[in-house]
Amino acid sequence: MVVNIGIIGVGNIASMLIQSIEYYREKEDFIGVMHEIIDGMKVTDINIVYAIDIAENKVGKPLYEAIYEYPNIVPRIVEPDKLRCKNVVVRMGKILDGVAPHMIDIFKPAKYPEPTLDELARELLDTGVDVLVNLLPVGSHDATRFYAQAAAKAGIAFVNCIPEFIASDEKYGSLFEENNTLVLGDDIKGQLGATILHRTIASLISMRGCKLLKSYQLNVGGNTDFLNMIDPSRLTSKKISKTMAVASTQPNPEAIKNYIYAGPSGYVEFLGNTKVAYMYLEAESYGGAKLAIDVKLSVDDKSMASAVLADVVRIAKALVDRGVIGSPYWASAPFFKHPPRQFRSDWEALRVLYSKLDEYDVDIKPKYVFY
Repeated sequence: MVVNIGIIGVGNIASMLIQSIEYYREKEDFIGVMHEIIDGMKVTDINIVYAIDIAENKVGKPLYEAIYEYPNIVPRIVEPDKLRCKNVVVRMGKILDGVAPHMIDIFKPAKYPEPTLDELARELLDTGVDVLVNLLPVGSHDATRFYAQAAAKAGIAFVNCIPEFIASDEKYGSLFEENNTLVLGDDIKGQLGATILHRTIASLISMRGCKLLKSYQLNVGGNTDFLNMIDPSRLTSKKISKTMAVASTQPNPEAIKNYIYAGPSGYVEFLGNTKVAYMYLEAESYGGAKLAIDVKLSVDDKSMASAVLADVVRIAKALVDRGVIGSPYWASAPFFKHPPRQFRSDWEALRVLYSKLDEYDVDIKPKYVFY
């Protein structure tokens, strides 16, 4: 069995995901993969059949070439001639608000006709896409909703990797249910990224009987994602997503959320694709004593997202095949910062996911042990 996916935005995450599929074909082990088997599918069973972008140096090019084009900076972990998406040509997408004004000279939008909703839905059906993945820049409010509607119209699954609230919006959950398919999202977590680490420490504080008093998470990086986010007008939903992901680990999220700051804080070009996150947590412990935790995390920003995405698209395919429709909160919660329903801990979210997959007879290996 394979899962055919379409990609919206041929940027750094797309480049890493596409290369990683071939990378694991050449390996005897699956080190770094979160779940080696999902419904009989390995990472190497992910098949890229469709891609959309708006940049003049990507549209019209074979996908295996476009993933290395400027401004992508993900390193080559596989040589282009080994990639198996040679028949996929990058198509022109709908621009809308997918390009911030200060990014026009970077992305250089192509001057090709843009697809209508009906045209895009037909293309998705004609190319056999099972799951459409949204990798647009942060702040693409209208563009994200256009592609979500196209996926629903085509009756295919939609995975929303950015902080636009689609899966967590009841209106869109109902739209996908009406079209007998599903949506997962919103705002993908990294494999071992800043949000998952921040949540884990915050959960530990609560679990050990302490009270979180205040916390911040500051992120800097040097790729186009961080350059795009220097415009504060594009960050409203991003800050809500990251802040509530941490606040939801506490007994009273609404009471603590105003004492938590989590969000992008700067573009540092020489960092390239490395993201550096600084986290501070202050808590009250036994007898009123105060404690403070300082953490620095340095990661490859896009490999973190690609690792999680490799799980999500296989789960989406397995659930659609079993008739799961709408916006199943339990399928999004382990993988996204702003799912339809938050869990206090990521272990709890994973435990519920395993339980629900068992109900639908979806095998997933390995299953991590809960103590």
